[in-house]
Amino acid sequence: MFGTQLGIDLGTASILVYIQGKGVVLNEPSVIAIEKNSGKRIAVGEEARMMLGRTPSNIIAIRPMRDGVIADYQTTEVMLKYLLRKAGVKNWPFFKNKVVVCIPSGVTEVEERAVKQAAYKAGAGIVKVVEEPYAAALGAGLDISGPEGNMVVDIGGGTTDIAVLSLGGIVSKKSIRVGGDKLDEAIIRFIRREYNLLIGERTAEGIKIGIGCAVPEGRKENKEWEVKGRDLVTGLPKTVKLNSQDTYRAMEEIIDSIVAAVKDVLERTPPELAADIMNKGIVMTGGGSMVNSLDVRISRETGLAVALADNPISCVALGTGLILKSSFND
Repeated sequence: MFGTQLGIDLGTASILVYIQGKGVVLNEPSVIAIEKNSGKRIAVGEEARMMLGRTPSNIIAIRPMRDGVIADYQTTEVMLKYLLRKAGVKNWPFFKNKVVVCIPSGVTEVEERAVKQAAYKAGAGIVKVVEEPYAAALGAGLDISGPEGNMVVDIGGGTTDIAVLSLGGIVSKKSIRVGGDKLDEAIIRFIRREYNLLIGERTAEGIKIGIGCAVPEGRKENKEWEVKGRDLVTGLPKTVKLNSQDTYRAMEEIIDSIVAAVKDVLERTPPELAADIMNKGIVMTGGGSMVNSLDVRISRETGLAVALADNPISCVALGTGLILKSSFND
């Protein structure tokens, strides 16, 4: 069979490519470094991510995806073309590549069209767009074809998508433009406010992964973490120490908004499905769901069991694989 069948999780923080028969073949950060004047591509993915906040004036390292949608169309197209080529996807002159692309459930028609257009320009022949929580539920191994209710909370880099699914479709949903990036920004603001210290995105992400916590009491070990940055008073390099309780204070507002969105979807869920969710609990997917004790926090607030999917980062990409099977192989 000529022409490749592939699924793309076009995320704010990372892009995952799934190829039918091979599985997830690529997982790269959604970052591209370009030469300012010529617009020439310097680096894409992990190589470009290492350049964030470190480039000379003639090179810019940017993230063309913001809040789950395309913020810079041209650079997204260049990035996508490069990554698909890296994943081994060929453009056949007579056979069309069939592509499933995932988008947040709250995007506008214009934003959806931009995603489709970028996929066509990158070499797709047939493009099918699906909502992220639907793909995430499939990738997490949930059986959504029956009449029972399933609830998924997919926390990505730019968006959090919450949905209740039943009979192969979404019954109630909510998408908020809050995710891992907003948690990083909250940590940057907190350290600036409390310590007059300026840190970069990569440092903030390191803090979130290393000592981030979603409950007020902090992590059990509550170890201290050295944070290096620039003192805003003297302009000189400076080091401060943080613990997991500090990160809770930094991220509290963002975590509260995710919890509020989960409650909102539960309030709008039909009672029969709500009873199913009471029995089954909530499944969390996406990189943002891996923040330490976020599952505990949502469980406390909702009174429901909350479980993290086996491979939260790859769930959406794995879901596209199952959608490819049913969409193009019928």
